[in-house]
Amino acid sequence: MDRALDRLFVTGTDTGVGKTVASAALLHAFRARGLRAVGMKPVASGCTSTAAGWRNDDALALQAASDPLPPYDDLNPYALPAPLAPEIAARDAGVDVQLGVLVSAFDRLHPLADLVLVEGVGGWAAPLTATLDQRHLVQELRLPVLLVVGMRLGCINHARLSARAIQDDGARLVGWIANEVDPEMERRDENFALLSVRMPVPCWGRLPHAPDIDARQLSWHIAISL
Repeated sequence: MDRALDRLFVTGTDTGVGKTVASAALLHAFRARGLRAVGMKPVASGCTSTAAGWRNDDALALQAASDPLPPYDDLNPYALPAPLAPEIAARDAGVDVQLGVLVSAFDRLHPLADLVLVEGVGGWAAPLTATLDQRHLVQELRLPVLLVVGMRLGCINHARLSARAIQDDGARLVGWIANEVDPEMERRDENFALLSVRMPVPCWGRLPHAPDIDARQLSWHIAISL
């Protein structure tokens, strides 16, 4: 693996494709290679009120997969209560999501680890605010991008369009992961094979549909390729 890789942005072909599952597995995969790796979920909607403040399950999963353990407020600077699109959830909460706040949180996490993995929201084009897209954060932090493809009917189209959009926005797409989100999908192997020859970057792994397997075990299915 390229030791120069010190940051990574994980996006998906859509909501519900398993970005957090893949991100947690990736953190364990990097750690298995001797790297200190921490996760970050800059903006998370759908949070629970706790004694320590608002907490998001996806952000907590990234925190649990990290080593060293990052402070939650840096890992998830914007924890929005409503389980809605971030722009709507932030408006409902009276919160103004600022790029500078996200960059400052990343800058505090970066010295803690060899690699910071930043998980986005929804798909690549899902906005954070009326004027802030995820591509702006990727550009500001110079984040290479990995695409998680939810393997289900329509995934070939969604994956190719997402890859094209990422590259058209000037970001560096470095790989993709296939996540078996639909155990009933017909001819999964054929769909995976079709995607493998059409994606412009290497496949970093194919995660099985295994809800009871923890992130460390899922990391065995990942082969980081740069």
